[in-house]
Amino acid sequence: MNEAAPEWPPKGIDPDVPSTARVYDAILGGRDNFKSDREAAEVFAAHIPQARECALLNRAALVRGVQYMVRTAGIDQLLDIGCGLPTKQNTHEAAQEINPEAHVVYVDNDPMVLSHGRALLADDRTTTVVTADLRDPEGILANPEVREAIDFDRPVGLMLIGMIMQIAEDERPDEIIASLMEPLASGSHLFITTWPDTGDPAQHALSRACLETLGNGWCRPVERIERHFLGMPLVAPGLEYVPRWFPEDPGRAVPEVADMEPFERTQIAAIAVKP
Repeated sequence: MNEAAPEWPPKGIDPDVPSTARVYDAILGGRDNFKSDREAAEVFAAHIPQARECALLNRAALVRGVQYMVRTAGIDQLLDIGCGLPTKQNTHEAAQEINPEAHVVYVDNDPMVLSHGRALLADDRTTTVVTADLRDPEGILANPEVREAIDFDRPVGLMLIGMIMQIAEDERPDEIIASLMEPLASGSHLFITTWPDTGDPAQHALSRACLETLGNGWCRPVERIERHFLGMPLVAPGLEYVPRWFPEDPGRAVPEVADMEPFERTQIAAIAVKP
């Protein structure tokens, strides 16, 4: 007997309402999106023509951060919250290129991520996809699939890539991060990329596009972003613009901030280590 075709769109999805994961996919030129997501991507392009380049910079930072944690720090289990839809060089690919036994748990609140992720990773025993929301850290930590995949007695790499700017101040983003970090073992790493506010018009253009289409996406002063790391020590080169951020080679020659294109100053990255 043939198996029933998967429900499309997956249960819980309103194709007329754009989602972060699908808009990001549309910006990157992917096909796992709906008309509403593509229209939102057009709004991003209208506000900041280099929106796709911004997305690619964020993806490059993800790969560099993952490979630092796995290769240099020896982390072999990663919790990627707000992972989005599968695209080129995902977290598990970047990690398992170095350590084939590295375990990755993807978490996203878009049911399409679960549907696509499980289809792609059906035979991958080291990678898990679950549906949950960053705003419910306790729910993520208590999820049976998360508990099965991750050993909380050993260091974990917690990843919030392009996510924390979607949490409003009244939703207490630092408390969410603290709740996620609290049960993690000493030596765990916190990896964040987000949008800084240094007064650069491109930063505000990116934020306006996100607020207009998704209702969230706030750029924040650098000193405010620093508090997301809960006072934990930062890996060199610290909190830095993505084109200047190379944690495996912090001494390398990088462009001067003043010489960078405005869109290259829209994202900032850092990794902190739990003592």
